[in-house]
Amino acid sequence: MNALAQMGMVSDFPRDNQKALTSTESGIVQKDYFIERDGEQFAGHHLLVDFWGAKNLDDPEIIEKSLRDAAVAAGATILHGHFHHFTPNGGVSGVLVLAESHISIHTWPERSFAAVDVFMCGACDPLKTLPVMQSCFKADRINDSFLRRGRVLTGV
Repeated sequence: MNALAQMGMVSDFPRDNQKALTSTESGIVQKDYFIERDGEQFAGHHLLVDFWGAKNLDDPEIIEKSLRDAAVAAGATILHGHFHHFTPNGGVSGVLVLAESHISIHTWPERSFAAVDVFMCGACDPLKTLPVMQSCFKADRINDSFLRRGRVLTGV
């Protein structure tokens, strides 16, 4: 097993799915991770998800696998993960650091509730994380919000 895999890292570089920009001053080609959609430019999509009536909320290994599978489904590059189990049968807090941003979770098994935060830039699609996470958490109800973060204002 290589050193990156031992640290929970899948890759040390983001996937090659971003558009290239060339600086006219330097001639250097750089990747641009801002998104252009519907005539807007913005840093990324931020998906906030509440899972109610959820299961599998007290096992950090199950939760980490679900979030890793969700990140891959969304097209993200996993850099590092850290998950903490508070007490036996207690909640879990964790984060996957992605080249394209992050996925974090906080669970309350005693309330059958999990709060998940998915922020991704570039060509990733955070909405593709939902069915993967739902297959793990089997929630009775899901509430979500989908935001564009870092909007570039033009004409201001």
